[in-house]
Amino acid sequence: MKRSDYGELAAFASVARQRSFRRAADEMGVSASALSHAVRGLEERLGVRLLNRSTRSVMPTEAGARLLDRLDPALSDIALALDELNAFRDTPRGSLRLTVPRIAMHAVLLPILSAFRVRYPEVAVEVVADDGLVDIVAEGFDAGIRFGERLAADRVALPIGLPQRFTAVASPSYLATHPAPRTPEDVLAHACIGQRFPSGVVYRWEFERAGVSRAVEVKAALIVNDHAMALNAAQAGLGLAYGLASLVADAIDAGTLVPVLADWMPPAEHFYLYTSSRRQMPAPLRAFIDLARELSQGG
Repeated sequence: MKRSDYGELAAFASVARQRSFRRAADEMGVSASALSHAVRGLEERLGVRLLNRSTRSVMPTEAGARLLDRLDPALSDIALALDELNAFRDTPRGSLRLTVPRIAMHAVLLPILSAFRVRYPEVAVEVVADDGLVDIVAEGFDAGIRFGERLAADRVALPIGLPQRFTAVASPSYLATHPAPRTPEDVLAHACIGQRFPSGVVYRWEFERAGVSRAVEVKAALIVNDHAMALNAAQAGLGLAYGLASLVADAIDAGTLVPVLADWMPPAEHFYLYTSSRRQMPAPLRAFIDLARELSQGG
């Protein structure tokens, strides 16, 4: 295989995965026009159209989809083989792409990233905030973070950071005119600030005491799609909110938020770093996992 053959195949695979010349160009660090030229050259040499192009979308043809299925494992093996050279350096180098829910960035990820940057300065880290369920393999991520250990069978997970507990809160001004709830069902009589996931589902508030669990579909007076926004709305007196205790600790200490139903909060749970169960792992990801485990164990 000539070097140009590999470059054209890698260009095609990136465009086919991303369904976009622009996104593929960003991924590969080249111009969109260079990728278009490479893919066109590959198609001309093979005598087969690999991509259907329009002004709005790029989709693999049947031939292109079959080629991509065969190419992806081979290109992954080549990338991993090259990455194994990291073992001969003093420190890993390369890139690390993570997808995380926004609350995880503040609750657990920033301390790890800070230590990782100091220890591995030659690794470029990209973090994409996304509250939806992301297919890390299809989207080209090395790993993701999710709250709770509910993962697909082909994923492996590592608890990171300290266990996180949820809490229900309200502002003193709101509670001055609305009696604090005494049971989970009491929140149905309150103005509540709901949070909608990218799937369209509004999060149900979970409560637990003495082995008894409740999941309440609150009557939301306000629905937002951001955790911090919900807590800020609660501080403004718009109603009850439900969020991570670590993210409202300062507001509670300052007296701008007050916990409610404290004896009904569920047990603390970890965020998990998850990745595919591939046999080999890129050196930057291995270094990140080792550091996350070290920090979680108090190392």
